[in-house]
Amino acid sequence: MRTNRLEAFSDGVLAIIITIMVLELKVPTGHDLTDLVHTTGVGLLTYLLTFVYVGIYWNNHHHMFHLVRQVSGGVLWANLGLLFCLSLFPLTTAWVDDSRFRPTPVVIYGLNLLSAAIAYFVLQATIIRQQGPASPLRQAIGADIKGKVSPVLYVAGILSALLIDRSGRIGVGLALACFVAVAIMWVVPDRRIDRVVQQHEAPD
Repeated sequence: MRTNRLEAFSDGVLAIIITIMVLELKVPTGHDLTDLVHTTGVGLLTYLLTFVYVGIYWNNHHHMFHLVRQVSGGVLWANLGLLFCLSLFPLTTAWVDDSRFRPTPVVIYGLNLLSAAIAYFVLQATIIRQQGPASPLRQAIGADIKGKVSPVLYVAGILSALLIDRSGRIGVGLALACFVAVAIMWVVPDRRIDRVVQQHEAPD
């Protein structure tokens, strides 16, 4: 089958995820800036981080499927696996917010990020296997340094929140720094797929 329905369904799910997250934000009880900071401040920070992650996955998903003409059942299921992991973002983000960055919710949030990264890798590998040895996606991702570094940073963040200063904030701070570092790394424009798309994309 063509990719149109898969892409449309994925876009819809990601839009719903963002909508759910923004609805979780608490409305300030007063009318001053301090009320916004005290009531919604933490929620805005966690929302912003997760929103960036959703945007990164949407952007990369969109670019990746520019190099896919048809999808098999395996690709459909791998894509659903990715959407399942992403659909948990509102839950884990809200837990981090409500707990005010306690270690256990931060660990679960990190595991959610790691599971989404693994699911994206599985989807990518399934597409490459479908496309065969001359896969344009394989050519586009190259050594995939960022894809290899990201899980390492996720695991480092998870272990920091688990093992370092659980009664304080040092481990959680290191964990969040790792998660933010991955987001910054992927927000930086990556032109690999754009270059290959220009070479392989046939005119409509």
